Amino acid sequence: MSLIKSISGIRGTIGGLPGVSLSPLDIVLFTTGYAQLIRESYPGRNYTIVVGRDARISGDMVRQLVCGTLRACGMHVTDIGMASTPTTEMAVVFSGASGGIILTASHNPREWNALKLLGPEGEFLNAEQGKRLLEIVAQKQFDFAEVDSLGSYDQENYTSRHIEAVLNHPLVDVEAIYRAGFSVVVDGINSVGGQVMPELLEALGVTCHKVHCEPHGNFAHNPEPLPAHLTDLSAEVVLQKASLGISVDPDVDRLALVCEDGTMFGEEYTLVACADYVIQKYTEDHPGESIHTVSNLSSTRALKDVTQWYKGSYTAATVGEVNVVEEMKRTRSIIGGEGNGGVILPSLHYGRDALIGTALFLSLLAEKKINASALRDSYPRYHMSKNRVELKEEIALGSLFTKIRDAYPKAVINDTDGLRLDFEEEKKWVCLRKSNTEPIVRIYSEAPSKTQAEALAHEIMNFL
Repeated sequence: MSLIKSISGIRGTIGGLPGVSLSPLDIVLFTTGYAQLIRESYPGRNYTIVVGRDARISGDMVRQLVCGTLRACGMHVTDIGMASTPTTEMAVVFSGASGGIILTASHNPREWNALKLLGPEGEFLNAEQGKRLLEIVAQKQFDFAEVDSLGSYDQENYTSRHIEAVLNHPLVDVEAIYRAGFSVVVDGINSVGGQVMPELLEALGVTCHKVHCEPHGNFAHNPEPLPAHLTDLSAEVVLQKASLGISVDPDVDRLALVCEDGTMFGEEYTLVACADYVIQKYTEDHPGESIHTVSNLSSTRALKDVTQWYKGSYTAATVGEVNVVEEMKRTRSIIGGEGNGGVILPSLHYGRDALIGTALFLSLLAEKKINASALRDSYPRYHMSKNRVELKEEIALGSLFTKIRDAYPKAVINDTDGLRLDFEEEKKWVCLRKSNTEPIVRIYSEAPSKTQAEALAHEIMNFL
């Protein structure tokens, strides 16, 4: 598998040739380049880098390489061990660090790992910084510390502080959640979510049942939280007569929910429900003020519909968390995220966070005093078809996109991120884009019915 280098970091499979897989040489190379970038971007600091990881089998090996390399570059290292991506992001802010490195391949299978790179705001590097990093790595412009200037190393745990920040957030109604007496099943996919999510739920007074929560890194199923992978969770929700099922990906920045009857709430609707709650509370506390929300071009239009219920406005950003965050800042959005279950609440931090997403969702359920399936049915219903096609080297995407555009002259075209065609009268759309993290093309479509969505997706896939 080819090593994937992008502005968001480096990702690949463990084992194999340097430059082809995520080898120790590549890990050292990119960690050194990152240290050099931090020095260039933020001169005059006392450089400390936070390092956190998920529970992947390769995680400890990668951690040792990263921490040792940072120290060789004169960077002080705060190793927070197994920690979620949002916890690592918040640890950078809590500690006043110069940046952070998260060791996780997110939803990718167990043989993958990655370095996800943060600046001092606890946010992913922007496009300019990412481009500069690739230049540094290519030119090998490195300068290592002398023996008396090697970086120090210490270990800390920031999970409890992250949970405390969620519990203390004014939008989280801890008392209402406790009174509701919720029972929740958690699928931790044998990673850090198996630790942090039960700890959060117990702090909220929720009865927690665990599925695949031992953090040993041998994932019990494909780690992407899709319905076909969550059959164990669905069955356990029904068996335990639970109020809700919660699934997170290995680094806990995505949240997928299962209703009390074992059916999927729909990961596209995680953000929709949380936004409904946040906008409602905001309009109550700030009557007459404008509100705005953001998701990406591959997310459900239901967020736009719900935002308009409250007379708010909505925009779609280019796919990628850093792009969504930039658009949220530009529009001063009160909530945003991505349709993969990623909830971003700026009043906590600018990062996808399954912990705050869970707390907001339970607050909404407790307030409405209805079950999850009834809540789901209260939102505009759209059906999405998510497909992926392996990217062949000979495919010229530019020519392909031109051919598709010409075939649909009445569609509204958006080519800022791949190609999206909107058919407003039919309330349907289709989007094609090359993945930033895998050698594939994603084809997502949405329509009022499953049949319409799948038919539209297959029309487009025929061009491939």
